[in-house]
Amino acid sequence: MKKYLSLLLFSILFSVQSQNITEKVNVFLGTSGDHGQMSPGASFPFSMMNIAPETNPHQHTGYEYYARQYLGFTHTRIEGVGCTGSGGNILIKPFLGDSSEEILIRKKQIASPGKYTVTFENGIEAQLYSALNMGRDEFRFPEGENGVYIDLAYALAGRFKKEEHSIENGFLKGWIDTETTCSRGVYRLYFAIEIPKNYDLEKTGEHQYLLKGNATKVSIPIAFSSVNSEYAKKRIQQSSKNLSSVSEQNWNELLGRVKVSGESDREELFYSLLYRGLQAPYQVSEGDGTYRAIDGSLQQSDHKIYNGWAIWDNYREQLPMLSLLFPETYQDISSSIANLYKYGKQEWATQHEPSPTVRTEHAMVVILDALRKGYNIDVKSIKEGLLKEASSLKYDSPDKSLETSYDKWAMAGLLQEMGDRELSKNYLEQAEKYQEYWKKDFADLSKGDVDRMQARGLYQGTIWQYRWFVPFDITGLKALAGGEASFTKQLDQFFSDFNYNHANQPDLQVPGLYNATSQPWKSQELYRKILLDTMVQTYFNDNSKGIDPYVGRIYQNKPKAYVRTMDDDSGTMSSWFVMRSLGLSPANVGSPVYYLTAPIFEKYEIDYGNGKRFMVQVSNYHKDWFYIKSVKLNGKQLDRNWLKHSEIVEGGSLEIELSEGPNKSWGIEDQFITDIENSALTPD
Repeated sequence: MKKYLSLLLFSILFSVQSQNITEKVNVFLGTSGDHGQMSPGASFPFSMMNIAPETNPHQHTGYEYYARQYLGFTHTRIEGVGCTGSGGNILIKPFLGDSSEEILIRKKQIASPGKYTVTFENGIEAQLYSALNMGRDEFRFPEGENGVYIDLAYALAGRFKKEEHSIENGFLKGWIDTETTCSRGVYRLYFAIEIPKNYDLEKTGEHQYLLKGNATKVSIPIAFSSVNSEYAKKRIQQSSKNLSSVSEQNWNELLGRVKVSGESDREELFYSLLYRGLQAPYQVSEGDGTYRAIDGSLQQSDHKIYNGWAIWDNYREQLPMLSLLFPETYQDISSSIANLYKYGKQEWATQHEPSPTVRTEHAMVVILDALRKGYNIDVKSIKEGLLKEASSLKYDSPDKSLETSYDKWAMAGLLQEMGDRELSKNYLEQAEKYQEYWKKDFADLSKGDVDRMQARGLYQGTIWQYRWFVPFDITGLKALAGGEASFTKQLDQFFSDFNYNHANQPDLQVPGLYNATSQPWKSQELYRKILLDTMVQTYFNDNSKGIDPYVGRIYQNKPKAYVRTMDDDSGTMSSWFVMRSLGLSPANVGSPVYYLTAPIFEKYEIDYGNGKRFMVQVSNYHKDWFYIKSVKLNGKQLDRNWLKHSEIVEGGSLEIELSEGPNKSWGIEDQFITDIENSALTPD
């Protein structure tokens, strides 16, 4: 009875928090320079439509917070990716008089999830709204002649390929082909734009139009589809006029899935970063289940289909976050990833993507992770595609040898799930060969290039950073490093010599490795430093160690939010913060386990609906304390420093007691340490 009374009191305390959660989101976080590569655009959860300014100059999303000159507004982007960005389709620009060449200079801007507003020195005001795969550009003009310029061929980094369009019954509609991120593929967007009835449409180029009139307010609805422009047109015709309230309601529902209570600046940073983790992937299927697959074919599905992947980056953090916090959405997302194998999945992108996208390496790790967390995926139907990909994996650089081994381990697990034990054993043996590559390239730390970025053909990392990338076999990695004591000593050296690089993904999991040693309290300390305190960063994506180091906070709620060259990579780095701030981190993607450290809040609640809530209360709370003294799960003492996925999503209560100093006896019993010999890695 005590347990249920405490849960009820906990819930009541949260219910009095009536503040609109979207008010805690700073959409300008990470929107300046190479400090996140994000935009303040009007966006909607998991929607292709993201309407944001194009400024001069700009960063990878087409926007720069401190720039005041605007080129207009575009309607697609992938937040926080490299290769000079992706998207930027359909430029729309308001102007006064007859000339669209007029320069727009920003006077004031405000924005919130789903809405962006800017006023210009010439008196024009633009209000942008977004919903699911549609939006609206609204312009208010001073009295007199004015117009709107539309460029169908505009795209970030000049990646426009071709387009076809027609004008029918007051709609400009058609399709646009654009190169994907890093120009590794092509995506096709079908679109429809409703032409204002009181404006004349004048063609000024092969892909350009002018709308001319003299109204003081102009509204231009625009919609996308992966199927055809008729679906896009219908979306406009059936849409709510009040997109702002629709968007705000949806954002509040999603963000409100997790209610945190603590210092206000931490709450605001948390929700601002959670917001970033809910932008992609994009829903590309229509309400009737119709969608286009990655080979361009027209298909039908009985569940929502998503696209817009950056899996090499976000399989580590954003996808695990979605799997834990939004299971109903993640069922469709994980099924959509599996669905790629039926239609010619590529390592990066195909020539027929239905939305902007980046890359899909390690998809088999994601599918295994979803299966072991209880998601329903028909892996037998994609067995041939999985085996084809697994057989083509390369070992042509030190980092690739470890990453390929991880995929082979995942393939072994998938085959085990399918009941093919003989082939599973074969792939497990292939995965175990990582030890040969590790001894060759990562054992000797006396070589002069071990701390040089991209030495020996490494991708965005160093030998020091990649040598830990064996998450599926920490037991074996310890043995290779010379045993537990030597392994821990090398970890200590890694951090004391400032070899850790939070500006990119290759070593994101390393601060959590102490959880798999006899000193888990060191992960508790490291996570708090990276989340909120001063860190020394000596690496960036354009240098090796020793060039202009950074000393300060990594995560900050301002336009220059991250360290230099630290892209958010489609929600990856923001999701890292979200998970650790809740005291949870994936032990190994492919295993349904989270390591447990101290939250940065006094309490929080994850509401799964249907009466299921996971409630966390921190006792002996102090905002600067981060060491765990003791833990109780559903009222019972918990000595292990990890939780199963099922223990969280099934609901319950967790009480974490903090102390000023480390409790070196907590978390060293019944440890979760991956071992390749136990391929299932599914604790009872």
